[in-house]
Amino acid sequence: MAKAGSLRTTGRALHTSVRLQRAAARGFSESSDRGWFRSLFVHKVEARKDAHSNLLSKRETSSLYKIQFHDVKPECLDAYNSLEAEVQKKLHQDQDFPCEVVGSWNTWYGEQDQAVHLWRYRGGYPALTECLQKLRVNKEYLEFRKERSKMLISRRNQLLLEFSFWNEPLPRRGPNIYELRTYNLKPGTMLEWGNRWARAIKYRQSNNEAVGGFFSQIGDLYVVHHLWAYESLQSREETRNSAWRKEGWDVNVYYTVPLIRSMESRIMIPTESSPLQ
Repeated sequence: MAKAGSLRTTGRALHTSVRLQRAAARGFSESSDRGWFRSLFVHKVEARKDAHSNLLSKRETSSLYKIQFHDVKPECLDAYNSLEAEVQKKLHQDQDFPCEVVGSWNTWYGEQDQAVHLWRYRGGYPALTECLQKLRVNKEYLEFRKERSKMLISRRNQLLLEFSFWNEPLPRRGPNIYELRTYNLKPGTMLEWGNRWARAIKYRQSNNEAVGGFFSQIGDLYVVHHLWAYESLQSREETRNSAWRKEGWDVNVYYTVPLIRSMESRIMIPTESSPLQ
């Protein structure tokens, strides 16, 4: 009898032990699953010892960029383009103004009746300040602003720096269409975005489509703009599809998508006066 009782006790102990092991295994599995699932959405921000503008921008140049978005009254778009082209030409010819237009476009797909301008200030913030001070006392420019204001519904701008690993936007011949892809990132993720794209940009050079890459400094923050050029919408589709056939591109997408809060794509047509055609 004593032996039978001992066997029953041993059996219960073994059964309890197995149950505990199974529960522990389930707990570990669930914890691992939760950890894997959370890793898709929870981003760990590493401490940094310098501003991302110093770590990601081009140190060998001191150019500052300004991007302008002008929403134009539909009936005024042609008159607006003509007026803007005239003023841009005069600023280019006047050596006293340390600024130059990089490109001017009208949005084709995206915000309708919208003009987009990208300016470069060689010399950084001092060049921007010098230019603004001179324009404030330029009677011809003040008249232009007054006339332009009659044509606009709204306007906004941002000051940008260019990523060190992107091509510098230089004049190019057309005809081309341009795509401006705008990414609003989660705060604290700009460095990771830059590190990922420093490797990924090599996958997007085969058709000379990469024009420029920028990140905001003043205006809406944690905003990235990628500017691409294509011969046509069909060329855009083929070029983008070819990137997916290259080993490593999918990894870039996998790791950068969780960094994005929202994104927008504009297809743009260059104006007649734009250096980027």
